[in-house]
Amino acid sequence: MNQIHPMAFVHPEAILGDNNIIGPFCYIDKNTVMGDNNVLQNSVTINYGARIGSNNEFFPGASISTKPQDLKFKGEDTTCQIGDHNSIRENVTISRGTASKGTTIVGNGNLLMENMHVAHDCVIGNGCIIGNSTKFAGEVVVDDFAIISATCLFHQFCHVGSYIMFQGGSRTSQDIPPYVIAGKEPIRYAGVNIIGLRRRGFSNEKIELIHEAYRLLYSKGVLKEGIEEIKKNLPECEEINTIIRFVENSKRGIIR
Repeated sequence: MNQIHPMAFVHPEAILGDNNIIGPFCYIDKNTVMGDNNVLQNSVTINYGARIGSNNEFFPGASISTKPQDLKFKGEDTTCQIGDHNSIRENVTISRGTASKGTTIVGNGNLLMENMHVAHDCVIGNGCIIGNSTKFAGEVVVDDFAIISATCLFHQFCHVGSYIMFQGGSRTSQDIPPYVIAGKEPIRYAGVNIIGLRRRGFSNEKIELIHEAYRLLYSKGVLKEGIEEIKKNLPECEEINTIIRFVENSKRGIIR
């Protein structure tokens, strides 16, 4: 049975699962779907097009599936998908999609800290930690287990690799490859995220292999030549293949 505060509004067309707690001054619009065991503290807004999983907690002032801040948006019927076990803190805003992709996606087990923004058509993976006041422009992709510090800015269409650490107060208009620390000003490669990888169970041998891959990659003036060096000198494995695919598929170019 859902617990809905008498000072909350839930549209009669909204679809709610079971055992949700809807606090005072919350607003849940029509064309919204919510799973089970979600907690909406006071003053949370769930806008048109939201598709929310289970076991999420939304803190005061969060606004989910907001209308995109994009002048190309013409009112098309789009969605915002939130997975399971996310903690979405105070005043977080997540826009719904546009005609470009049709949906904005936040996966499972993420911590989105206070006042951060996920723009239209972004895709956030699983197990990510995003710091206070960080902003993602439209169609940014963040892979699993990325850690992004506070007050960071990401240009539209950027791709952020898995298991990275991104320095607080930084900004980027280029892609951040997997397993690295990105820092300094202007933003650049600052080594392999050794501590983060160890915490996630990567062996010392795998970490050394990743380190050697980036040494070879950045040893050449042309990234394509660096990729060829990796292919020639390092054994094929999941981590090496992930790095190669990321660099070869980068649209905005990677940080150096």
